[in-house]
Amino acid sequence: MSVLLSRLKNQIRLVACALLLCMQAATIQADVADVGTPPVPVPVRVVIITMFEIGADEGDMAGEFQLWKARQGLQQPFAFPHSHHDLFYNPETKVLGMVTGIGTAKSASAIMALGLDPRFDLRQAYWMVAGIAGIDPEDASIGSVAWSSYLVDGDLGYEIDAREIPEEWETGYLAMRTKSPYDPVRPVPRGEMFQANPQLRDWAYELTKDVALSNPPELALTSKLYTEHPNAQLPPFVLRGGHIAAMTFWHGAIMNDWANKWVAYWTDGATDFVTSGMEETGTYQSLSYLDRIGRVDVDRFMVLRGGSNYTMQPPGLSAAENLLRETDGFAGLQASLENVYRVGATVVDELLANWETYAVAPPSVSAAVQQ
Repeated sequence: MSVLLSRLKNQIRLVACALLLCMQAATIQADVADVGTPPVPVPVRVVIITMFEIGADEGDMAGEFQLWKARQGLQQPFAFPHSHHDLFYNPETKVLGMVTGIGTAKSASAIMALGLDPRFDLRQAYWMVAGIAGIDPEDASIGSVAWSSYLVDGDLGYEIDAREIPEEWETGYLAMRTKSPYDPVRPVPRGEMFQANPQLRDWAYELTKDVALSNPPELALTSKLYTEHPNAQLPPFVLRGGHIAAMTFWHGAIMNDWANKWVAYWTDGATDFVTSGMEETGTYQSLSYLDRIGRVDVDRFMVLRGGSNYTMQPPGLSAAENLLRETDGFAGLQASLENVYRVGATVVDELLANWETYAVAPPSVSAAVQQ
């Protein structure tokens, strides 16, 4: 009997040890599973794309990001060391704000970095550029804000120095794969022009065209100099128009004429040049690549720019004189930042208030007209 009891005890010990080992193995597997399971991505409904901040993100002279951070409650930081500037998020509204840095290279890399960041779910996100721009006095006044669909690149091309331009050419700048400036046999765009969703642009315009804009008295001190441009002397207003993106900060009547012709050339005359910046073609290019792999919906991209300065000189000043005046400080900087926020926030508020509808598909102009 004692031998049987001893064997039974040994068997019980073996079974107990086996159960203990199984429990430990299960615990280890659970721990490994927990470590290997990625966190649930943060849902994003709107991405505010700004390009620069002057100083701190809040509490001093505002750049493009500061009003959005303060007024949209973007207080949750996300470290973003693989790009220009950290990200800020509002977990209640699901609005994300970013600062890409100035220039096409920085904007393209920042958008790509965000689009591939596994921390965020951007599949339904709307993207809105909210920045300042040079504005054509032929079309609008400083402080005005423009929604753009046609985004034309001002860098991709051939160029000959002005001192060596053939006599029959009006400019030394011409499109790649062409024989002369504004060659009627225009090539298919390969990065020279993008078109963001025109229905979304028109919806945004209809929604915001009557938004009350800031019009401080100091704007008139500059605008009244443009005696040959009636639209430049109007109070700030909302409009639509083509946008040109170029890394070089160009200025002057001759360059302004080039910009108008360049935009008309690449858009087959579908739009007029209104605003100039540096980043949109790089931003759109990255979004289009991300769209291919299902990370974003490029049809949810909007461009809103506010005129901080004129793209050419007024009568009585040379292009060089006016450019140097502008580099001391844009006359319409603070008004344009305020007005970009007022107009852009109107769109953001609408998207968030009716998210169940807009999450499914981007709105069209007919939706705005009916409101």
